[in-house]
Amino acid sequence: MNNDGHMHGMAMGPPPLSSSTIMNNATGGGGGMMMKNHHHMMMHMTFFWGKTTEILFSGWPGYDNLGMYILALVVVFFMAVFVEFLSQSNYINKSNVDDHVTFGLLQTILYGLRIGLAYVVMLAVMSFNGGVFLVAIVGHSLGFMVFGSRVFKKSSSEKNLDLPPMSCSC
Repeated sequence: MNNDGHMHGMAMGPPPLSSSTIMNNATGGGGGMMMKNHHHMMMHMTFFWGKTTEILFSGWPGYDNLGMYILALVVVFFMAVFVEFLSQSNYINKSNVDDHVTFGLLQTILYGLRIGLAYVVMLAVMSFNGGVFLVAIVGHSLGFMVFGSRVFKKSSSEKNLDLPPMSCSC
């Protein structure tokens, strides 16, 4: 600090733009706009329809590639179904697991897998693509119908689930 109360060399403004920063932002390394093969891709903040989108990974499912877009929808659908399967699972046999620590570790691993997949589905929905949103909802609904509802169950008795029910801690 000098005598007039100013600190030289410690400006708080944004750093100056260099040519490498501008090129990095233009090629998808930062910022909100990406450019690949002369296709402009902007991050959407509202729902939109179309196959030109990015889901989970940069450049996936690709630009104007219907087959890869359908594959991405199928992947999101089955991840949502698998989340519901894990939510309704009852495969850890408590009578075979004598050690409470082993049982607790198995529950923890299943819980982490379920929550991790649920977050990945949530991130896919955050692409704001209408198709991704619909397949995630249909996947969760169909998964619940098959694994959680009484539609395919012969008995109506309550079972002890391996994991506690999913809850939104919003």
